[in-house]
Amino acid sequence: MTTQTRDTLIEAVPDLPSVRIVREFDATPDKVFRAWTDPELVARWMGPKNIEMRIDTWDARTGGSYHYTAWQGGEQVAEFYGSFHEVRTPKRLVQTFGYTAEPDAVSLDICTFDDLGGRTRVSILSLVDTLQTRDAMLASGMETGVVEGYVKLDALLA
Repeated sequence: MTTQTRDTLIEAVPDLPSVRIVREFDATPDKVFRAWTDPELVARWMGPKNIEMRIDTWDARTGGSYHYTAWQGGEQVAEFYGSFHEVRTPKRLVQTFGYTAEPDAVSLDICTFDDLGGRTRVSILSLVDTLQTRDAMLASGMETGVVEGYVKLDALLA
């Protein structure tokens, strides 16, 4: 399955339990990487437009961890957590991503920030343990959160 929406490519890698997301931003890798790792900035852009992200823990360093919750209409609707395995400013971010409602579906996300001369291409490869988990991830509505979040990130970077 491949989806191209609002300049965002989201595709299932055939026969592999993984998803690839690619998007370009009108900002330098330093600026995009900071938006990806500074908790105050992350809370402003991550997720769908109708969701408020609250960062509980955010230690964006190699060996650090994070925990945040998603809120809608004053109620918590989701909870996420993970570990930062590699933080290499401003080129690479490797982390786990867990969703408490699906504790067996943790992914390993490898995110690269490629310098395009004033612009940045962000590529994320999310690896999970089964094709079933990958397909459930794609069917979860993640596309809306990714695309709408990136639109908010565009505005933040402008």
